[in-house]
Amino acid sequence: MVDDGTPPPPAADHPLRVAVVGAGPAGIYAADALTRQSEVPVAVDLVDRLPTPFGLVRHGIAPDHPKMRAIRDTLHRSLDHPLVRFVGNVEVGTELPLEELRAHVDAVVYTYGAALDRHLGIEGEELPGSLAATDLVAWYTGHPDADRATVEAALTGVRRAVVIGVGNVALDVGRILARTGAELEPTDMPQHVIDALAAAPVEEVTVLGRRGPAQATFTTQELRELGGLAAATVLVDPADLELDAETEARAAADRNATRNLAVLREWSAHAPEPGRTRLRLRFFSRPVRLLGTDRVTGVEVERTAVDGDGRAIGTGEFEVLPADLVVRSVGYLGTPLPGLPVDGRTGTVAHDGVGRVLRDGRPSPGEYAAGWIKRGPTGVVGHNKHDARETIAALLADAADGTLRVRGPVDDLVRTLRARGAEPVLLDDWRAIDAAEQALGASRGRARTTLHEREGLLAAVRAAAARGR
Repeated sequence: MVDDGTPPPPAADHPLRVAVVGAGPAGIYAADALTRQSEVPVAVDLVDRLPTPFGLVRHGIAPDHPKMRAIRDTLHRSLDHPLVRFVGNVEVGTELPLEELRAHVDAVVYTYGAALDRHLGIEGEELPGSLAATDLVAWYTGHPDADRATVEAALTGVRRAVVIGVGNVALDVGRILARTGAELEPTDMPQHVIDALAAAPVEEVTVLGRRGPAQATFTTQELRELGGLAAATVLVDPADLELDAETEARAAADRNATRNLAVLREWSAHAPEPGRTRLRLRFFSRPVRLLGTDRVTGVEVERTAVDGDGRAIGTGEFEVLPADLVVRSVGYLGTPLPGLPVDGRTGTVAHDGVGRVLRDGRPSPGEYAAGWIKRGPTGVVGHNKHDARETIAALLADAADGTLRVRGPVDDLVRTLRARGAEPVLLDDWRAIDAAEQALGASRGRARTTLHEREGLLAAVRAAAARGR
């Protein structure tokens, strides 16, 4: 056989090398889809900028959701696959330039999610006491990049909080703010988070939606959890549930909306109870500006109506809601990696519909996207599985038809990183972090306490290495 210089197809002794950028659910599902098939031999590096895997399962799902956070036990099985290598604590685009990563592998799958918050674009949004939900969630889940000082200053002395948005994250934030210290104590939150939340004298939390209850995007499961709070009463204005016939008909055709309305109508009979936090769900209310000078003191809202296209339109009726804290939860945006363009409006990477990344309108060989950076911040964790499988199917089709080929040997990625002084965290290192968190939790009577500082996470790795594991 004549060697014409054409790279060979993947084979057992020279598999297709794939780097998956982002070790959250989308990335792990992509790795799982790659290793579950047998037609194309593969080797997968799952690269993440954090020393820990699981992405939003670790740093997005609220810590008082132990059953949902247990999803990571399922995800962990994919990390254990012999063809998958977790490479944490490596920031692609800066510490590891994208061009260099692409030189080490035959294909890259971008699954690094959407980390930026959307802004409201109203006056007063930058006042102290005004936070993005992304910042608050990062803090209470123990994300190493959380701005602890800013969040804890915003929480100091808060009696009335307004959460803007009616998605699952908004309900998470409202529920966490209304929890008692005793309810938070069993969670895996860092201790300083539990202490700060327990000390906040919250008397009222208002979750604010621009449109009506039939258009809310939270799930019924998430909504029902508000009803089980130990020291909070959920309040809903019955007037917000008086829907016109057309809206009722649309809601009846939507199972989630039907269930949500049933729960909300049950709660509309509630009245405030002395000594209990008031957790209000308020609809048809659009924030138009935040009030205050040195910090937030209130939110001016305009009453809205929903038109035939489902859009909120102002009615000209205004009201001021007193607030010491305002948390905006109106969506996420993906961020560009140096060398990878992201649409500034949608926060997504341009692709062909099934995950092939487009550059100048054409598929870029060897580049793919999955998860929120592909489709935008929609759906729950499980939606990433189908999405990742779709993208990997496109990648495997390209490998089968020769679009993707093995380009030849290069230096091992981890060895290269270590040679330049980087400290990549591998699976055994993550296990050392996991064990350290469980040990810290056990010392406080919990299953786990999250290590929230990057240096603390790496210290656990170094300590295990010094002991020889």
